[in-house]
Amino acid sequence: MTTETTGALSHIKVLDLSRVLAGPWCTQMLADMGADVIKVERPQVGDDTRHWGPPFLQDADGNNTQQASYFAACNRNKRSITIDMSKPEGQELIRSLAMQSDIVVENFKVGGLTQYGLDYASLKKLNPKLIYCSVTGFGQAGPYAERAGYDLMIQAMTGMMSITGKAEGEPMRVGVAIIDVFTGVYACSAILAALEVRHRTGEGQHIDMALLDVGMAILANQAAGFLNTGKVPMRQGNSHPSLAPYQDFETADGAMLLAIGNDGQFARFCEVAGHPEWAQDARFATNTTRVTHRVALVELMLTATRQRTTAQWIATLEDKAVPCGPINHMGQAFADAQVLHRGLKVTQTTSDSVRASTGVASIASVASPLRLGSTPPVLRNPPPALGEHTQSVLQEMGFDAARIAALREAAVI
Repeated sequence: MTTETTGALSHIKVLDLSRVLAGPWCTQMLADMGADVIKVERPQVGDDTRHWGPPFLQDADGNNTQQASYFAACNRNKRSITIDMSKPEGQELIRSLAMQSDIVVENFKVGGLTQYGLDYASLKKLNPKLIYCSVTGFGQAGPYAERAGYDLMIQAMTGMMSITGKAEGEPMRVGVAIIDVFTGVYACSAILAALEVRHRTGEGQHIDMALLDVGMAILANQAAGFLNTGKVPMRQGNSHPSLAPYQDFETADGAMLLAIGNDGQFARFCEVAGHPEWAQDARFATNTTRVTHRVALVELMLTATRQRTTAQWIATLEDKAVPCGPINHMGQAFADAQVLHRGLKVTQTTSDSVRASTGVASIASVASPLRLGSTPPVLRNPPPALGEHTQSVLQEMGFDAARIAALREAAVI
């Protein structure tokens, strides 16, 4: 990421009415690409994730603050403004912002913004070019539309938990809120498509993003297998339903991962392991037969993999173009040479407001993986303090000091 470019979306303004993860993940992607994202938060409270801790951000002396690190994961490059949308004056402020925006992203329950006149139909009348993305658990219509949706719930409902974990163990959730994150990515993709349509037609549109839809979609090959065979896939630990050997293996000092995807790679592994005959065995000669005889194959391979350390295996197999790697914890991952080379940890100096209110001097996050050659992602603002930009945004809208003071007095901002 760079600070020397305006970014691919520097001409785009986004009104972010979302909170927690799916919506903010989407808007952070837009912000990283240069869009001006104005995040509307509740006065005194803010986005829920500001308080989801531990872990908390630490001050300059290494002491925990009351600012949760969760918020920092998906809110950099944004400007924070506080507005109480339950008050008519707050609703009018948001309408004014929407009239100046290209995109609105919200994740209120279905119909939740209609009572405030901030739903798509209402805002479209004011700004026909507006692209309005609604993120909900179950979509805008259907028997579950009124239900609240959470990542864990969707992982359970879609069957994702049923295919995650050891075969003999309990269903498990994925270690991050993967459906929330993917919903943010899909929402960003849909918004960019809607922007392209607007270039041709001059019209905005409504985008209906549902965690349930995304959760079903990212079942990917597992869903395709079920839909075309009727066979329900089950948990099988780290092994792959359609490839073998493609899993973790014990070594002399721990474990490694093998990701063998074709017969040539398997033959080269067998040579390195000192058992070229395995590649000639009818049970293991092709991927299909290896999958069929997976149990016998893994038992044989373990007798070999346990003879060398993980580092020895990786050094030897990488030289033979056999996909393999360590099973890192997060500290090891961020210390990895390739991760360091790619600059995947980024650190931003906090604003005066954040330092004054929290004592936090810098905030670290993971760099955007979007590596556009001419217009790479930009680092402009660290995750903002609650309401940090309220005054500057209102001034841009033409509000003078007296009017801003009146809004504060009325607890609208």
